[in-house]
Amino acid sequence: MSGSRITFLDGQSGQPQALERVIAHVRRQLDEAALSRLGTKRRPLLAGIGASYAALAVPVEVLRGHGVPAQRVLSSEIEDGLRGFDTDLLIGVSQGGRSSETIAAFRAASDVPTLAVLNVTPSPLGELADLTVDLGNEPDSYASTVGFTATVVALDLIAGAVAGRVDDPWDGIASRVAAVRARATEVVGALRARAARCVAADCVASGASRVSAEEAALLLREVPRMPAAASVTRNYLHGEMESAGNTLHLVFGDGREVELARSLSSAGHLTLLITTQDVEVAENLGVICLPRTAPSVRVVLETVVVQELVAALSEERDVPIESFVFANDDTKEGGVDAADFELASPVAAA
Repeated sequence: MSGSRITFLDGQSGQPQALERVIAHVRRQLDEAALSRLGTKRRPLLAGIGASYAALAVPVEVLRGHGVPAQRVLSSEIEDGLRGFDTDLLIGVSQGGRSSETIAAFRAASDVPTLAVLNVTPSPLGELADLTVDLGNEPDSYASTVGFTATVVALDLIAGAVAGRVDDPWDGIASRVAAVRARATEVVGALRARAARCVAADCVASGASRVSAEEAALLLREVPRMPAAASVTRNYLHGEMESAGNTLHLVFGDGREVELARSLSSAGHLTLLITTQDVEVAENLGVICLPRTAPSVRVVLETVVVQELVAALSEERDVPIESFVFANDDTKEGGVDAADFELASPVAAA
């Protein structure tokens, strides 16, 4: 089954309250019995596809920070089994629980316990899992808003449970999300017209913020249909940035990322820096300053900025947010659900 669909803009506006609901819902599921099961696992392997794969950089960062070896893989890499992976827990993420690659991975993982992180219940993936954590069937947009940020929250809480973290960082998230969105609206408004004329975008980050860069690249492709790529900061410096030219650059971070943003903008390239540092706005450089928070919370706030940007670019480029061009019937168990989205292609129709 599919979850209830809302528009992208409704997802944005209702996100603060939805995240509060999800936090409470997930915390209730991580009761003493669940914590005791998860706390014994020391070699988790995390799998997902698309946006779910991007979100998995958060728990990997949390777990490694607590000394727990962890890695993420595309679900398609383990459809034939876990040979070559030393793991005692497979965590699979699929918001609708219908991603065919993740379902195949769970079917092949007969020798290790499995945990499914879902929004929609019941679902095919949930039926295969030994343990499930769900988001509470929150309504979500097809180009995900609430579903993605809520998944980041759930994965952080699960990683904290595996690592034995005492407290979690999510109190007060609603007010932070609302404040960051208001700030993003102002900054994005000043650069949206020029950004919409760019031919492509580069999204650059390191650490947990790799989630934000990968999600930004995906949303830029899905929503305003702008070619985009995600890069890790140090790798981007080793030649990838040389292709800059009539391109939009989204840079997430506080370290080398600040100087990178200055270098790109001073060379005439439109750059949006999302940082906690006090960086002065300059020609070709927009800056959104975030509060200092835990890395997982920061990812949610960065994603709020990205959502505001892609919504604005969609309007500027005259691409309806809810329209998708391609319906691949082999990516979801049971095929395409026509109710999920409207098949339309303004570009092709022009």
